[in-house]
Amino acid sequence: MSNILKAAKLDFSLVKPYVKVISFTMLFPIAFAAINRSMLTGISFAMCFIAMTTGYTFSITERNHMDRLYGILPVKKCEMVIGRYLFVFALGTFALVISLITHPIVLRAMGESVELFDVISAAVGGLFLFALYTVFQIPGYYKFGSIKGRVFMYIPTAGFLVTLFLLPKLPANNSMINVAASSPGLRVVLAILSVVIMYAVSIWFSVRIMKNKEM
Repeated sequence: MSNILKAAKLDFSLVKPYVKVISFTMLFPIAFAAINRSMLTGISFAMCFIAMTTGYTFSITERNHMDRLYGILPVKKCEMVIGRYLFVFALGTFALVISLITHPIVLRAMGESVELFDVISAAVGGLFLFALYTVFQIPGYYKFGSIKGRVFMYIPTAGFLVTLFLLPKLPANNSMINVAASSPGLRVVLAILSVVIMYAVSIWFSVRIMKNKEM
């Protein structure tokens, strides 16, 4: 466990110079939530922005040829992979918490009503979307690198557009939607379970990719 935390801290040290830029991008989702008068839309936008920073660590290590450094570290490849997932998830969680604090304040200042149910729905939706983006991005970056795998950076954008334009058009009588709406607790459980399963499968693929790579 200590090696996993060390790997996560190493990734944080690589991204540290970009913290101010990443923090600044969190202002755009706030404005987006205010314009659309929707906390869920703002959270979705925030998760899209923060997921696009997933490639920073891959880009930095590739640009500075740090593969050899990682190869001589007393850390197993699987620990390095899990450490990176831990760092990415921590980054997403931090952005989600900041958004859940700032967005309701802004919306309430504009006269909008924000209930606890709205906050929970936005939190669950944001967590699920961030996981959905990153579980595809990270294995893609491990497989192709940050340059050849540049296309994976746009997965969050595509996902956000789908969320923004297609989901509201789903039929209102959809049974699964009705069950989720009538049972918030079930929605939370299903979302968390889905996130755990998605990350477990994604980590498995990433570890396999890394074990087949020479460092």
